[in-house]
Amino acid sequence: MSECYLPTHEWARQDGAHVVIGLSPFAAGEVGEVIHVELPKAGQKLSRGKPCAEIESVKSVNDYYSPVDGEVVAVNPALATNPELVNSDPMGKGWFVRIKPSAAEPLKGLMSGADYQAQLKK
Repeated sequence: MSECYLPTHEWARQDGAHVVIGLSPFAAGEVGEVIHVELPKAGQKLSRGKPCAEIESVKSVNDYYSPVDGEVVAVNPALATNPELVNSDPMGKGWFVRIKPSAAEPLKGLMSGADYQAQLKK
């Protein structure tokens, strides 16, 4: 399944009944070396376009936004001890959270991968 994106560089991927979200490789490269990731807790409700994670890098601290509405069912435990996974494997082992979406079509309205790539070139 391919990823969909928010214009703010977060990705979402349907995985069965859940949606996995994370940070795009472009943004992972731009943010610098990640030294800490603050994620929501399991059971927390997220809203599309609202802050859901905070990433601290050697350069800055930034908020990141949820691409879907829903409830967090799992948080990536590896990021607590290996936050650099956001840099080294943002589409794989560096994912943020797994969400039980509240919408029937949670990825509807997000940018396709091609549209996201086109936005980066503007």
